[in-house]
Amino acid sequence: MVKFTHIQDDRAQMVDISGKPEVVREATAAGKIYLRPGTLAAIREGKVVKGNVLATARVAATLAVKNTATIIPMCHTIPISSISVDFTDGDGYIETTVVVKMTGKTGVEMEALTGVSVALLTVWDMVKSAEKDKDGQYPVTRIDDIRVLAKKKGK
Repeated sequence: MVKFTHIQDDRAQMVDISGKPEVVREATAAGKIYLRPGTLAAIREGKVVKGNVLATARVAATLAVKNTATIIPMCHTIPISSISVDFTDGDGYIETTVVVKMTGKTGVEMEALTGVSVALLTVWDMVKSAEKDKDGQYPVTRIDDIRVLAKKKGK
């Protein structure tokens, strides 16, 4: 039987990490947002009405990483050492990669995943008017493939 660390006696709880040593930790997460070709071109050319989409998404991802513990109930507040947010173009999509580093007693996967998720949501928010069809629906737009690419613990 699987034992869950965040559940005890059918109650959710934050795991006690006080006895764990501080270790250098790093997590890399990524995800994709699929958009119409015209929207992708507008982002690349800096012609989106709301402004610089990727710069805004980078700031949003950074804020999300720093606030993960206020969003996900059982996450610990951790001392972030660095955050990097990058974007690459793919065939019909933009991929976001977030790397979070810190020295502490617990991992940084949730922070990296939260950064990716909020970056992609910010892109969607900034281009939603261009993505809607005549009925106000999003036939092409989707966020997909959010995952942890790598996790490092120790030197």
